[in-house]
Amino acid sequence: MRRAVVSSAATAAGIVLLLSLKPHDGAGAAPVISSGGTGGATDTSSGSPSGSSGSSGSSGSSGSSGSSGSSSTSTRTVTGDAANTRYGPVQVKVTLDGSRITNIDVIQYPSNDHRDQEINSYALPLLNQEAIAAQSAQIDVVSGATFTSDGYTQSLQSALDKAGR
Repeated sequence: MRRAVVSSAATAAGIVLLLSLKPHDGAGAAPVISSGGTGGATDTSSGSPSGSSGSSGSSGSSGSSGSSGSSSTSTRTVTGDAANTRYGPVQVKVTLDGSRITNIDVIQYPSNDHRDQEINSYALPLLNQEAIAAQSAQIDVVSGATFTSDGYTQSLQSALDKAGR
């Protein structure tokens, strides 16, 4: 009889724990993390995220930051596909002046709990700086944010492919 009571209590506790788990959803209200460019883009083309049902757009400012000989007619913004990671989707929007990357906005990233927010507030600005310096998606991952780094490079490469780079 005692064994049955213990088994029932353990089963009930297990069910309560399973029901308390929250799945990661891609429709978070995460703020856009930008590489810090100012100004406006004139020609905007964006791609739709693949495999993500809750992508969020951005109406923030983007533009060039320190390019020489820029022409406003060749400035364009391209949104990469959302890359699904273990902790949620990552999606970037790239501003190009000609073929030069001038600004990167991270418009979607895991931010469901405090730890996600802490990791990504540190990692995403570093990834933005590295990508602008490298002028490509061939960048190193940030230690401690491997999944976000991989999703970032996938989305960035997708945006660069759409831009014909």
